[in-house]
Amino acid sequence: MKVSTNSKSLEHNWNWHLKNAVRDPNRLASELEISLSDFKSDFPLLVPFPYLNRIQKGDLNDPLLLQVLPKVEEEKEVSGYILDPLKEQKPTNLPKGLIQKYRRRALIIAAAACGINCRYCFRRHFPYDQSRLDQQKWREILEHVSLDKSLREIIFSGGDPLILPDKFLENLILSLNDIKHINTIRIHTRLPVVIPNRINPGLISWAKKCRKKLVFVFHVNHPNEINDEVREYITKIKLSNTVLLNQSVLLKGVNNSSKVLTSLSEKLFEAGVLPYYLHLLDPIKGTSHFFVSASEGMKIIEDLKGHLPGYLVPRLAQEIPGLDSKKTFFC
Repeated sequence: MKVSTNSKSLEHNWNWHLKNAVRDPNRLASELEISLSDFKSDFPLLVPFPYLNRIQKGDLNDPLLLQVLPKVEEEKEVSGYILDPLKEQKPTNLPKGLIQKYRRRALIIAAAACGINCRYCFRRHFPYDQSRLDQQKWREILEHVSLDKSLREIIFSGGDPLILPDKFLENLILSLNDIKHINTIRIHTRLPVVIPNRINPGLISWAKKCRKKLVFVFHVNHPNEINDEVREYITKIKLSNTVLLNQSVLLKGVNNSSKVLTSLSEKLFEAGVLPYYLHLLDPIKGTSHFFVSASEGMKIIEDLKGHLPGYLVPRLAQEIPGLDSKKTFFC
C-alpha cells in the first residue's frame, strides 16, 4: 500500500503518519516485497510511510532500509558496546531531564518518542519511562536555566522534540524568550525528514515568535532521504532567525563512501541546509554491525575535500564522555 504523502487532507496532520506507521516486521516485508528472518528485537520497529516510500522495493541492502531494519546482529555481544557509553544516565544535581555535558549550553530530553526508530540510535536503551517530564519538572528545568547565568544555548533533544504539540513548543519558546542570557535555541530533529509535513503552519508560527537565534539540526544520513517533498517543506522553515544544519552518523553499508556523502552534502545544500558533523558511531549495545573506524572516516573526509567546497565538508567527530567538547578529527 503506497500511501500518498502530498494529500491536502493530510497536509497539516502529520500525526496521521505516526498513527499509521509500520510497526510490524511482517507488514514491512509485505510492503517492500522482501523476506525477513523471525528476529524479534526489544527495540521496536517504527517506520512512517513518507520514509518507507523512499525505500527501493525488493532490495534488502537499500541504505534507507538498513537504518530501520531489525537484524539478528543486534543480539551479538561485542566488547565495548554497552547500554550507556555516553554516561548520560549517571546521577547529577541537575533537574530531571536536563543534561549538561559542555560549558555554556545545556540539553533537555524534551520528548521520549521519535517519528522513526533508527537501529543505530545512541539512546535506544535510554530509560525514557523514568525521564518523562510533567509540568512540574518543566518548571524546574526552566527555573534552573533562568538562574544559571553561564548558559547561552539550550538544546532540545529526545526522542524527537518535534513530536511535542506545537502549542506546547510555542509556550517553551516564549518562556525562553524571557531569559535574557540565553542567545540560542537548538532543536535536534529527524521528523521533518521522515514526515516532511511536520513542518506545518503551527511550527512556522512559533519559529517566527522566537526572539533568539533558532538552530534546527536535522539528522540525515543518505541522499536518498531527501526528495522533492522534503526540500519543499524544509524551505518553508528557512526564516530570517533560523539556521539549518545537518549531522550524520557514519554507518557501514549506508554512507561509508565519499561518493554517497558528496551527494548528501550537495542535496542538503540544495535544500538550504549546511553539513555540520559526521559522527562516528557511538558504541551502543546492538549497533556494532554499523561500525566504521576513525581511520576509514578520515580517509573519506580527505576524499570529500577533493570533491566539495570546504563549507560542504562535515567535521568528523566523536563524543567521548568527560571531554570539554566533542573530539574532532583533522584530516
